[in-house]
Amino acid sequence: MQFKKAGNFILRKLERELPGNLYYHTVDHVNDVCNAAQEIGKSEGISNDEMRLLVTAVLFHDAGFITGPNNHEEKSCQISKQYLPDYNYSNDDIEKICGMIMATKIPQSPKNHLEEIICDADLDYLGRDDFFDTGSKLFREFKEFGIVSTENDWNNLQVKFLEQHHYFTKTALRSRQDKKMEHLCTIKQKLK
Repeated sequence: MQFKKAGNFILRKLERELPGNLYYHTVDHVNDVCNAAQEIGKSEGISNDEMRLLVTAVLFHDAGFITGPNNHEEKSCQISKQYLPDYNYSNDDIEKICGMIMATKIPQSPKNHLEEIICDADLDYLGRDDFFDTGSKLFREFKEFGIVSTENDWNNLQVKFLEQHHYFTKTALRSRQDKKMEHLCTIKQKLK
């Protein structure tokens, strides 16, 4: 598997083809999730082969946004299936990668350890100090797509989301859960 070449290919494609009205689902987001996935994967003790599959899944997980936000996970899998064979990924590898991509669909539904790791990495920011900065990008994107129109709508949506969300890996539960709950309390205070 030509892991580095596949990664370089998809990052260049995202840089060129992602729509300009995405403020959160950008190459920066992909790189952020990639860093989180590698940290969590290392902490969770996954093998080098598993790490390569995980990172590949992260690099491709939002590629479907090239054609729009609806069902982007399914589109990301189509893009994976279209291009990864060119980089010597086997059908079995691609199925695992698509399983990880589909697990990130909200509500998240991981069925194995690698899928749990990508889910936690994708929403790692919920339990970090940059939560509000990162969230403001998603708020701007949601406004662009008409999902929310006011900051109050956004805060209500965040409360609902944070109350329903849970981390899956021991690593994320240990390192992100408490801070995530602090953010939830802060948003609830804003809504009072």
